[in-house]
Amino acid sequence: MALDYSINYKAENDYQNSVDEAHWQFLIVPEQNSTQQLLSVDFRNSLGLEKSYSINGFGFRTIRLHATKKFGKISFEASFKLIKKDINPFDFDAFPAVEEEYQYIKTLDFQVDFEPFLKTTRFTRLPEAHLPGFQLDQSISLFENLQQLNEWTFKFLNFETGVTDVNTELDEVIRNRKGVCQDFTHLFCALARQNGVPVRYVSGYLHQGNGYFGDSQMHAWAEAFMPSAGWIGFDPTNNLLVNSNYIKVSHGKDYRDCSPLKGVVYSEGANETKYSVEVSAQQQ
Repeated sequence: MALDYSINYKAENDYQNSVDEAHWQFLIVPEQNSTQQLLSVDFRNSLGLEKSYSINGFGFRTIRLHATKKFGKISFEASFKLIKKDINPFDFDAFPAVEEEYQYIKTLDFQVDFEPFLKTTRFTRLPEAHLPGFQLDQSISLFENLQQLNEWTFKFLNFETGVTDVNTELDEVIRNRKGVCQDFTHLFCALARQNGVPVRYVSGYLHQGNGYFGDSQMHAWAEAFMPSAGWIGFDPTNNLLVNSNYIKVSHGKDYRDCSPLKGVVYSEGANETKYSVEVSAQQQ
């Protein structure tokens, strides 16, 4: 059954000293795809700055703002409405034979086609000194292996806010075994790629009315490519397969490609930033 979603995103920046000029790029607009029908986008800011839209390197819509007059505080507010179709992540035809599936992902053509999502990045680099062990069991299907990896990551890390930030690398995450959704997702991506499975880091919104772990801002999960099914979503933070509670915004190799807000601000001194996201849904 389809769901009607309303999403409200708010951000407020308060600067110690006045800002002379600033540029911002927001990657927060839900993607239009086969399971999501975007109905409306409304974006406002307290300075009345004119917005423009652009498409980033992975094909996702961004909102851009440029401030040229001095200010000390600015707030942003966005509202989105969309229809999300029901998703059954188990609804696909299995590969004809398990051994053939693993042979296929090892072929040169496959590795060339999916090279961007097989590469190790700064945030998906596994430290040798603290290397966690997960190996694909080639006696079972790739889908079953990825479900096991989802559960393994969920059990290996403990969800805790305030112990990592957007610059925390896996060495620290694995050593402390604590983190938030982006850390769970980076570890899942790292281990899947180490085993030859292409994986994308995904940013979006999670309807948390069912008691899921997640951030008060935006959520992160992974999409793994399987020859038999295409891209399938896995949420290691909650040990779930992605369903209609997940609203995708973008994907990339890691968090850097999907950061909700990037900017250049010409100012001195400290600044304080506050975010909030509210997601509500009702059946059609």
